[in-house]
Amino acid sequence: MATLKEKRTCGQRCEDFGHFVWNSDEGKFMGRTPIRWLYISLYYVAFYVVMTALFSLAIYVLMYTLDPYKPDYQDRLKSPGVMVWPDTYNDEELEITYNMSDKNNWMTKSKILQDFLEPYNDTIQAQCNHYNCTSGKYFIQHAFDAPKHTKWSCPFYQSMLGNCSGIDDPTFGYNTAQPCVIIKMNRIINFLPNNGTGSAPYVNCTALEGQDNVRGYTYYPTNGTLDLSYFPYYGKLAQPTYMNPLVAVKLDLVNQRHAVIQCRVMANNIAHQNYYDPYEGKVIFHLTALS
Repeated sequence: MATLKEKRTCGQRCEDFGHFVWNSDEGKFMGRTPIRWLYISLYYVAFYVVMTALFSLAIYVLMYTLDPYKPDYQDRLKSPGVMVWPDTYNDEELEITYNMSDKNNWMTKSKILQDFLEPYNDTIQAQCNHYNCTSGKYFIQHAFDAPKHTKWSCPFYQSMLGNCSGIDDPTFGYNTAQPCVIIKMNRIINFLPNNGTGSAPYVNCTALEGQDNVRGYTYYPTNGTLDLSYFPYYGKLAQPTYMNPLVAVKLDLVNQRHAVIQCRVMANNIAHQNYYDPYEGKVIFHLTALS
């Protein structure tokens, strides 16, 4: 018959644990002699030093082969997206609705445009982008001739937006039925918009719904042109002062003063029929002026 194991007291258990931590008879600390602990410590120190060195070498080689001014692999769309301001984006559709008789309401829209155009102030642009660009030609730059090893950027002045610049009319027309919207094409590194004839891309707006409620469109700059001198874009590091060229559109609303507007950037290599990206090459928004 098996002998029952004697139940040990709490004091005996504590004594056993203390003996495990330090065995004075064999000179062991937690089951190993000090020299064994030294060997183990040296092994792990050497192991982690080697692993750290290999990891650092791998990161160094990776960073050394990357061009900080240009991505090696670009998974963005080949065709740029288009956005509109004042930006009131939501999950379903873009709506710009304002009340002409409610000052607080239409001033909200005006304030959005004022804040958006602040970096385009003529004085600011003259200070940070003072290169004399040639209009109508791509601004190809092979060298980093600008200060701090960067490339030059062409200035885009707020005043180029004419009656939609907010300079003479800070309301941007939102106290009337002639509001301004600002169209911006997103940046793609080294992208060259092409119309096949050497002419610049331009913005064209049409009413998809409520055609009878839009009497006309006025574009700034003239003809809604995005001048070729703003292309190509070389990246944020290469062109830290670059500002997207803009097109402002003043719409003249009549009758029910509601329409669904599509503004498209016209160029041969800018797609606009991507079902999965409704903002590629164009932007569609609802515009309503309440009284």
